[in-house]
Amino acid sequence: MPLPKISEARELTDEKLSEEILAVKKQLFQLRLQKATRQLQKPHQFRHARHRLSQLLTVENERKRAVAKQS
Repeated sequence: MPLPKISEARELTDEKLSEEILAVKKQLFQLRLQKATRQLQKPHQFRHARHRLSQLLTVENERKRAVAKQS
């Protein structure tokens, strides 16, 4: 499974972006819980989730800076 592309995150609306950020944070929590209880089957999912979260937060911050720059 390849890492997600940032262009996919840039296509999301602001509402979908915040929903996606929340979903990825929940996924990371679940992965940490599985790791702690030794039920984690696919450790590479940590990297994918962290990468996706960083992309989403980057896009969110870019949009916030663009709005701040306009005003």
